[in-house]
Amino acid sequence: MRRRHLLTSGLALASGSMLTRAQAQVATQPAAEAAPAAAEAPRRTHALSLLGEPALPADFKHWPWVNPEAPKGGSMTLTALGSFDSFNPYILRGTPAVGTTLLYDTLMVPSGDEASTEYGHIAIQAELPRDNRGVTFILNEKARWHDGKPITAADVAWTFNTLRQSGRPFYRAYWGDVAEVVAEGDHRVTFRFSGNGNRELAQILGQMPVLPQHWWANKDFAQPGLTVPLGSGPYRIESFEPGRSITYRRVADYWGRDLPTRRGTHNVDVMRYEYYRDTTVALEAFKAGQIDLRTENVAKDWATAYDFPAVRSGKVKREEIRHELPTGMQGFAMNLRRPIFQDVRVREALGLVFDFEWMNANLFYGSYTRTTSYFSNSELAATGLPSEGELMVLSAFRGRLPESLFTTEFRVPSSDGGNANRENARRALALLKEAGWTVKERRLVNEKNEPFTFEILMNGPTFERVALPYIQALQRLGIEARPRTVDPAQYQVRMDAFDYDMTTEVFPQSLSPGNEQRDFWTSAKAKEPGSRNTIGISDPIIDALVELVVSAPDRQALIDRTRALDRVLLWGHYVIPHWHSRSFRLAWWDKFGKPERNPRYALDIQSWWVDAARDRALPADRSTAN
Repeated sequence: MRRRHLLTSGLALASGSMLTRAQAQVATQPAAEAAPAAAEAPRRTHALSLLGEPALPADFKHWPWVNPEAPKGGSMTLTALGSFDSFNPYILRGTPAVGTTLLYDTLMVPSGDEASTEYGHIAIQAELPRDNRGVTFILNEKARWHDGKPITAADVAWTFNTLRQSGRPFYRAYWGDVAEVVAEGDHRVTFRFSGNGNRELAQILGQMPVLPQHWWANKDFAQPGLTVPLGSGPYRIESFEPGRSITYRRVADYWGRDLPTRRGTHNVDVMRYEYYRDTTVALEAFKAGQIDLRTENVAKDWATAYDFPAVRSGKVKREEIRHELPTGMQGFAMNLRRPIFQDVRVREALGLVFDFEWMNANLFYGSYTRTTSYFSNSELAATGLPSEGELMVLSAFRGRLPESLFTTEFRVPSSDGGNANRENARRALALLKEAGWTVKERRLVNEKNEPFTFEILMNGPTFERVALPYIQALQRLGIEARPRTVDPAQYQVRMDAFDYDMTTEVFPQSLSPGNEQRDFWTSAKAKEPGSRNTIGISDPIIDALVELVVSAPDRQALIDRTRALDRVLLWGHYVIPHWHSRSFRLAWWDKFGKPERNPRYALDIQSWWVDAARDRALPADRSTAN
């Protein structure tokens, strides 16, 4: 629901050959011994997948869900919150404009219908050595920057090195197992790995956006700015008002428009983002017809705010689109760098008084499911008691983990929804007393008579209605929690500096967790400003479990190891879990055509198109429709 998605959004070939060291040795041997060379030959593929063979053949024409004959043209106006002061989404400094990833192409493109599969794009093939210690991408010779210059292997190598050196800390963690990258001619680039245990690393590199080395030659990549950058993607920046709006125009001669990864997508000529200070104003702008389409994340608004004339007349459409995405973890996260949150008993107590059942009934219209795992809505979530496979992983740490982790099912606290939650409050007070906190004159204090007080940081008013009932529950324990709402730009600065006590944080997950877990949970990242370890977790057991997840040799091992990591995180009580929905909620003015179905694991708005007849049927001044 916040900033984290931008980190990854900015996140198989033609002729040419290079002998590996083993192949070179074989080449010097007599012909009778040449057979092993064939066995060592790398495997070439049009797609990379962690879950078996890709569903689509090498000669597929387009994604299965798109309309390949979708018309081009028209415009789509969307909302953004806050402001922007940069067109570089890949660095720590500045607040990047929404949509800037539309400017750049990636080596490969993930399929929204397959959990962990991506297909060639800038790279038309991937070459995988048999020892799994690298990957070579062979680039499409037709790939071009918007200035007409070719995209080369040197651009790929420069992008990798630049992002790892000057980009957000995320990249250093994500690509940590890459030993080097080498451009082998104009259209062949090889990444060599430090080991062979990281199964997903080749696929991770395929997600890399490629940036133009020649355009950046005399510029400081680490500095934010509003100089319009050179791209290669389906759109370029046409105009902008700093902090207020940005307009992208479809590139008519886009080099990749006929590729199977692009056919039937990016159909709208003009993509415009209007910035608003909060979701309430943005919703009113949608009702007035200033915005064409919005996704709704506020359950109350979805239930009550869409009963206006344009909806009743059919000029505004609404739909809930089911998906099969893992929903990850959203919750009130505690900053372990603050002394008051360092005792696990305190963290557990704070979770006990959060009354989800009352909130779901009274605030959310019963529309949410409680989140009970960091890998919720997937087979990777830990449930019940540890399985045999999990025990094989966890037994190495027995004695250093709470024994209850092995003998008791972890359960998120629940209530009867009556807003009293007395039993959980009693348990919370007992835990706080064990941790050295007592109630004196209706205030919770420690042995130094210091009060238990903290701030809940928010980046907009949406979560105030959630935080306030929780604050009232904390007051009954003698805890003073203060809400603090700041604008999104200030919020990001504070989060990058870990300058918060408690906040709503989101840890998104995929069906193939791996390298990104280092950035979420490991000790090294707890000290690195801008990392995704905003909680500040620093635990050698979790460090070891993360490495086991990264190096899982097969799917079952990945499931067992991820469930073990999930179980340890849950018993650490680092967050107060919130909730999740298994549907996308969409509302739009009836000017669009869209495919018959949505892909299973994504919301693909880029496969929609403007229906000219429907667009003309809407009033010029849409506010009159209300």
